[in-house]
Amino acid sequence: MAETLAERVWTWLHETFPERQVYIRSDGRVQFFTFAPVFQATIAGLALIFLGWVAFATVNVIFKDRIIAAKDHRYQQTVQTYENRVADLQMSYDEVNGALVSAEDKFKATADELQTKQNTIINFLNRKQQVDATLTKGQANPVAEGAATAIDAGAPSDALEAPLAPSSLGGETGGSSELTVSPQPAKPQPRAAKPTRASLLDFGGTVGRIAGALFGSRQPADIDPETIARHPVLKALAAQTDRVRRLGLIETALMTRTQDQVEEGVREIRSVLHHAGINPDEFEQRIAQAEGGVGGPEIPLSSVHIEGIADAAFQNAYLRASAVLGQMTQLLSGMRHVPLVTPVSGPSFERTSGFGARIDPFTGRYAFHPGIDFAGPTGAIVHATAPGRVVWADVRGSYGKMVEINHGYGIHTRYAHLSSILVQVGATVGEGTPVGKLGSTGRSTGPHVHYEVWYDDVVRNPRNFIEAGRHVLQ
Repeated sequence: MAETLAERVWTWLHETFPERQVYIRSDGRVQFFTFAPVFQATIAGLALIFLGWVAFATVNVIFKDRIIAAKDHRYQQTVQTYENRVADLQMSYDEVNGALVSAEDKFKATADELQTKQNTIINFLNRKQQVDATLTKGQANPVAEGAATAIDAGAPSDALEAPLAPSSLGGETGGSSELTVSPQPAKPQPRAAKPTRASLLDFGGTVGRIAGALFGSRQPADIDPETIARHPVLKALAAQTDRVRRLGLIETALMTRTQDQVEEGVREIRSVLHHAGINPDEFEQRIAQAEGGVGGPEIPLSSVHIEGIADAAFQNAYLRASAVLGQMTQLLSGMRHVPLVTPVSGPSFERTSGFGARIDPFTGRYAFHPGIDFAGPTGAIVHATAPGRVVWADVRGSYGKMVEINHGYGIHTRYAHLSSILVQVGATVGEGTPVGKLGSTGRSTGPHVHYEVWYDDVVRNPRNFIEAGRHVLQ
């Protein structure tokens, strides 16, 4: 096949460039030159190359400016395209970087809010643990377990009508955020008012200091969902942020449950007071009166914000729970001075006469008995049933040797027919303090202690108080 192709080329060459001879005659002589096909083809090729180069050079010379302008235009287009791509990449980088910063800010804000919620709840629960420890250590008849959910700073043993106010629950927050108040026009306030139950809900004293007007806070900017969808890193960070936010919702639900528990504790305390025959509303007013003047501007809870927490539901639950916690603290302070136990206890004692109408053991006629009698061995120790101050410690007519204790809030107890008195007038006593020895002095038929409870200058049935105390201790 190669030979055939060579033969064809050779044949074409000889047909196109046949052998030629050039004759030159001069001075009678004739000379000739022979041009072979190969030589002719070589000369023709060189001529074509020369002519092509001449044409190219001519075009470059004639159209030089246009060619340079076209090349420059193409160069400028390339540079512009490159710069546009660089600008697009820079814009994309700035967008991603801005979105990442916003996502980080949002994640940090969400995580900080969750931490603040946890600190707030921990502080609140710590106060609940403190009240459990305080009540268990400080008195023999702690309030019901469901009611023991607030700090009882406690009245001093020498308190009478004005026991020491409970300590503020907002003093040391242990890292919890301060309260701020949104600016708003001040409402006209009354110049004076009687203490009411609402006035006991002192949310300001239970959660922290009012730091000042809240003029706004920086919130992380929202990120375009399309931007998040285009970048896996932003998508993962957004997912983690949403996860932390859902954890914050759990903290809100926990705070709401805590609020319900505190409110249940208040209801338990009020139920105990009601069972003892004390009007809870009047008792709260007595506590407020004993603490002295209270007042201040009325600021709605909707205007109060916890720094670092944007969850309105959590703030509302926490502030309400703190307000009820303050109310419970005051109630527990008063409850410590309510006599809920018997002055004597043990198998050697028995109740021999109750409160109310009975047949008098001396006259045989119907008469009113203003207390409860507990019979027992002579010389047995009689204990105070609540903290207070001794206001009588001497012989008193038919009572014989008697001790009377003022427990504050209008509550008094009397211990009569004692064989000896172990306290003096003006002495402060705590619950369980020995006040005398059982005997049979005065109008008595045998060794026993006559026990009376007075509230608001009216003798009350001690059985109601004792049964209320048993309800608490069961």
